[in-house]
Amino acid sequence: MLLSARLRLLRRAGGMLAALLGYLVLHGGWRLVRRRSPWPPRFLGRIARIVGARVRVVGTPVPRDVLYLANHQSWLDILAIAGASGSAFVAKGELRDAPLVGWLCTLNHTLFVDRGDRLGVARQIDTLRQALAADHPVTVFPEGTTGDGTTLLPFKAALLGAIDPPPPGLRVQPVYLDYGAGRDIAWVGDEPGTANAARVLARPGHVPLTIHFLEPFDPAGMGRKAVAARARDAIVVAMASQASAHDAEKPQPLHAASARTHPIR
Repeated sequence: MLLSARLRLLRRAGGMLAALLGYLVLHGGWRLVRRRSPWPPRFLGRIARIVGARVRVVGTPVPRDVLYLANHQSWLDILAIAGASGSAFVAKGELRDAPLVGWLCTLNHTLFVDRGDRLGVARQIDTLRQALAADHPVTVFPEGTTGDGTTLLPFKAALLGAIDPPPPGLRVQPVYLDYGAGRDIAWVGDEPGTANAARVLARPGHVPLTIHFLEPFDPAGMGRKAVAARARDAIVVAMASQASAHDAEKPQPLHAASARTHPIR
């Protein structure tokens, strides 16, 4: 690793540690007077910014009695969505074992599941039902893994059995995470979690992230597969719209006639 990259990594790690100490004091103060602490999601949002994420929110997140269904590219997704909405999460079990990142996720009631454990699906569904009964949003990444941001993987509907039938008043809100030119942070393939975390921490510049909170809908009477399909369709439409917008923002090549150079007279 180049010296400049190593220094960025150390600087950001130091900033994360300083933020942790400050937010632990605030969190402890709230807990001391037996009040529910608002600080864990705010802390995660702050960590996202220290790492380099520059988050822009489009749309209005439903604040409670809601299940967010989002596309998934990076562990930064969890930090950024938590900071923007106060959401808890259902994440893949491997993330729990990632140094630092896994621990950060546990601070905000992340529910770790092993999607390969078919015998444990009923238990995971019950855990998700309990989380939905709390007074904060819950986010599920129904692709079941991280993608590269250019395509959307099929949505797995098994965990959505927790809302079939849904609790009274529950809504589902699709969420599209758009990293634009920052897609190189994606955690894909066989890259170890430690290597990805180090690469993101050492990355130069900022990571642009737009979180699109799309139109929520009532899942009553739909069934889990229909809910997954409707949320995925909404995200696909948002992806196509943003891809067109990004293409329009790219510099266009000069017309051949206008690209000619002219001698100085």
